Amino acid sequence: MPDHRHRALSAILTSLLFAAPADAGAVLDYVGTYVWSRPEASFGGFSGIEISPDGSEFHVLSDRAHLYWGRVQRDPRGIVRDMVVAGRAHLQDSKGKPLPPGYIGDSEGLAIGSRGDIWVSFEGFDRIARYDDPDRPAVTLPPPPELPGMGKNAGLEALAIRPDGTVIAIPEESEDETTPFTVLSYADREWSEYSTIRRDPRWLPVGADFGPDGWFYLLERDFHGILGFSSRVRRMHLTPDGAQDDQILLQTKPLQYDNLEGLSVWDDGTGTRLTMVSDDNFLFVQRTEIVEYRLREDDTVAN
Repeated sequence: MPDHRHRALSAILTSLLFAAPADAGAVLDYVGTYVWSRPEASFGGFSGIEISPDGSEFHVLSDRAHLYWGRVQRDPRGIVRDMVVAGRAHLQDSKGKPLPPGYIGDSEGLAIGSRGDIWVSFEGFDRIARYDDPDRPAVTLPPPPELPGMGKNAGLEALAIRPDGTVIAIPEESEDETTPFTVLSYADREWSEYSTIRRDPRWLPVGADFGPDGWFYLLERDFHGILGFSSRVRRMHLTPDGAQDDQILLQTKPLQYDNLEGLSVWDDGTGTRLTMVSDDNFLFVQRTEIVEYRLREDDTVAN
């Protein structure tokens, strides 16, 4: 067997055999999965999700510049039973023209500020846009710096907002498999390279959020070809000196879930909950899943 095929097979087998967290001071307990479908052509391809602080409302973003919002319907145990759409919008450019799919309208990351301002990251034509109203034109912002490894389908992917309003963006790729990911920050109309996050080969960032517990959570993805996707959740503290206390909380098996791309972290009244959404790529063989876990601190787990 050629060496590169041997390495690829070994990586897949490793994921299958070792799906438990590699190191953590906490564990994620599975809550439930809701399979979501709607008939309209714009539904699907979800790459970003935001859940309101009380878990009752949602925003989801497709990678074709469509934003949906509405109410999360839960049973008495807090498990999602329905996603009731209240509205949807086709996002516009700064001149009021609806964004086309592809290079211009490849929307990937979603974050919502404390005033309800909506922030969206785009790859292809890499940029961040702000929407004070999803039915109004985008607010023009300075372009982000170009980083090594960024390119078509490898641009700004994960987006989050710190409590102080600073926007954090992470590209899907770094210069190579051993180079840390650069964390960009945006505040006061200026971009800066704020921090770095360790990169593990094959794992790429696709979603991020700051939890109410003060941790930064990162959703990563690995693609295994016909064996589908596996997902990983890390938490850490972001500092100018790099990520500190980096912990792997969850690593799923291939095909355990669909292509999880969006992450929202909130408090359900008993603790921190993580909500993820999958991107079905608008393919009938995939599906949109809302997957939830609850964080449980575990002092018996070694850091």
